[in-house]
Amino acid sequence: MTEPIRLQQGDTAPAFSLNNDKGETVSLADFAGQRVIVYFYPKANTPGCTTEACDFSDNMDQFKDASVAVLGISPDPVEKLAKFRDDHNLTVQLLSDESKETLEAYGAFGEKKNYGKIVQGVIRSTFLVSVDADGKGTVEQAQYNVRATGHVGRILRDWNL
Repeated sequence: MTEPIRLQQGDTAPAFSLNNDKGETVSLADFAGQRVIVYFYPKANTPGCTTEACDFSDNMDQFKDASVAVLGISPDPVEKLAKFRDDHNLTVQLLSDESKETLEAYGAFGEKKNYGKIVQGVIRSTFLVSVDADGKGTVEQAQYNVRATGHVGRILRDWNL
């Protein structure tokens, strides 16, 4: 396997502008002066991704109380994300990265082991990003290869949110 990109605390968070499930453009810079959780997941409406998105949505009040926005990013097209939102009444904002450029910039796409085989795909990853007044993001926390079940609870506990 090739050595993947791995962002760490203090690294500059790659900027992005992606379409959300409503077709609106959302940029990291839109969250100037705020903190944002940016999480990457493989595919809408699959069991693990649904668990994770529902957990984020179910805990949205806690994130709001901590003044933290939440963005979920996958390579799914906008239409599929809209269906995912509707199917599960999701409140987390979902962004489409069909080109996988943002996924790759965050080290959330690349070689991984899947059932013992090395494949190219989305590496389930989560970042807490502090965005300064100029719209530049800095990574506060970074986790790669996370497990969907219980992940949101661990973030709330371990990241003191």
